Amino acid sequence: MPLPGNRPTWLTFDCYGTLIQWDEGLLAAMEAILSAKGSDIDQAAFIAVYDRYEHELEQQKPHRSFSRITALALELAMKEFGLPFHTADAGLLTSSIGRMPPFPEVVETLGRLKAAGFRLAIISNTDDAIIAGNVAQLGGFVDRVITAEQAEAYKPSPQIFRHAWKTLGIGMNDLVHICASPHLDLTAARELGFRAIWVDRDTGRKPLSDYRPNEAVPTLDKVAGLFVANGWM
Repeated sequence: MPLPGNRPTWLTFDCYGTLIQWDEGLLAAMEAILSAKGSDIDQAAFIAVYDRYEHELEQQKPHRSFSRITALALELAMKEFGLPFHTADAGLLTSSIGRMPPFPEVVETLGRLKAAGFRLAIISNTDDAIIAGNVAQLGGFVDRVITAEQAEAYKPSPQIFRHAWKTLGIGMNDLVHICASPHLDLTAARELGFRAIWVDRDTGRKPLSDYRPNEAVPTLDKVAGLFVANGWM
């Protein structure tokens, strides 16, 4: 089925989990943090608790930086598991996020999309300083990076998306958003009505029960094939 609407001028991307190996990187970071404490706690269980606190903190007001949220979420998760928390633990986590690498197909795909004339932007729930290390690994193909720090809001809030569109000087119909997170990016797509492609990397994250993205692909390189079929490349 062809994607609706005209050829977009901009492609916007979620970063972590879409372009950057978030789950793999977070697991490695938490393994290092927990191992240093001599803990044999199940890492997946710990990450589930950390994620819960992170998402709760992101929705609280006033706005906090992502580095502060990661520190608080880590501290609360450690308290729940009876572990001691030190500021160095938070530093290890945030520095690990900035070093997380892209998925294998990402850089080549971004280059292909850029060569086809699309402009590329990232919209991400993070701080400028943290994401800089990730963007540096993306081949220089990304034109703009919009963060929660700049928008003073976290996904799925419409505020971060509207801030991004204003920054890019475009309307909602001038873009296609490409993302891996159903409950952040696709929730916003459902609410605001922008075109979205879901990168379903088989993480177990499920689409919303009352919303379907315009297309779903297993890896980022399949997006180019959709655009070729649509006459956009």
